[in-house]
Amino acid sequence: MKVLLFGATGQLGRECRKVLGQAGWALLTPGRDLVDFAQPETVAAAVENLRPQLVVNACAFTAVDQAEAEPQLAELVNGVSVGRLAAACAELQIPTIHVSTDYVFDGSATTPYHEGSVVAPLNKYGHSKLQGEQLLRMQNRKHVLLRTSWVFSARGNNFVKTMIRLGAQRSELSVVGDQVGCPTYAGDLAFVIGQFIERYQREGNLRWGTYHCSNAEPCSWYEFAQAVMEQGVACGLLRQEPLLQKITSEEYPFVATRPAYSVLDCSKLEARLETKMPSWRQGLERVCAELAGAMPEELPRTTAGAGQAATAR
Repeated sequence: MKVLLFGATGQLGRECRKVLGQAGWALLTPGRDLVDFAQPETVAAAVENLRPQLVVNACAFTAVDQAEAEPQLAELVNGVSVGRLAAACAELQIPTIHVSTDYVFDGSATTPYHEGSVVAPLNKYGHSKLQGEQLLRMQNRKHVLLRTSWVFSARGNNFVKTMIRLGAQRSELSVVGDQVGCPTYAGDLAFVIGQFIERYQREGNLRWGTYHCSNAEPCSWYEFAQAVMEQGVACGLLRQEPLLQKITSEEYPFVATRPAYSVLDCSKLEARLETKMPSWRQGLERVCAELAGAMPEELPRTTAGAGQAATAR
C-alpha cells in the first residue's frame, strides 16, 4: 500500500509517520518545498505525480486567532487546497482521509455533537475548515472525514506543552474554565487513521463519510490544565504545581470566539472500528513521559498565555 501523507512534520503528521511506518506501508511525505497548501496547484500536482493508493491529509492552518487576521490564507490552506486535493484524488479513484475540527460547531449544544449535527462555526478558522469539508464531499465520494478536537502531543505547539512551559516559569496561572471539550492525543488519532487504512487494504472499500474522533472524558481547559500540572510534577517536568485560577472566556483576550461546548460523539467511529476511544489521560501520561526525556528545546518558545485554546494539529 502506497500512502501519501500531507503535513508529515506537524504533530499529527509525526504520529502518523510512526503508526503508518510501523505497519509497513510505503509512505510518501513530500516537504513544503514541493507541496505548499497556500498554493493549491502544488497539492493537485503531488497527487498526479506520485499516484498513491490512498491519501492522508494532516495539513492545516491551525492558528485560530491568526486566522481572524489572515482569513484568505486560512481559506486557501483549509478550504481551496482541500478541494483541489479531493478533485485530483477523485480523478484517479484515490480514497482520501482528511482531518477536520470541532470548531465547525457553535458550542450551543448541551449534549455531544454527532456527525449530523448542525454546523455553525463562530470564527474564521472554523469557517475555513467547514469549507474544506464541503469541498471534500463535493469532489470525492471516496473519503473519510475525521473531526477531532484539542489535539496534543510531545511535538509542535499545543496546550500541554504551553502549560508545562508556563508552569515552570510562574507560580500562578489563569486558565479558562467555561469552555468544555475533549482533549485528543495525536498518537490515538494516528492509530485510528491507521485502522481505517488497514480496513481499506483488507476489504478494498470503506464506509465513506464523516466520523467524530476524540479521546474520552470531556473536561474544561482549566480541568485539563490541572491534570497537565499534576502529571508534569509526577514526571519531573515541574518541581511543584503552580496555583491555577479559573477565569471566563471574557476575561481572556481571545481574538477569535471559541465554542463553549464542543464535545464530540464518537459512537459511530467506535462501532465501525469495533473499539472504544481511550481517555486523554493515558495520552497525557505518554506525552509527559516523552517530554521528560527530551531536551529543553522541545518546549515551545512562543509567548502564549494560559488558557489559550491551542487546538493546533
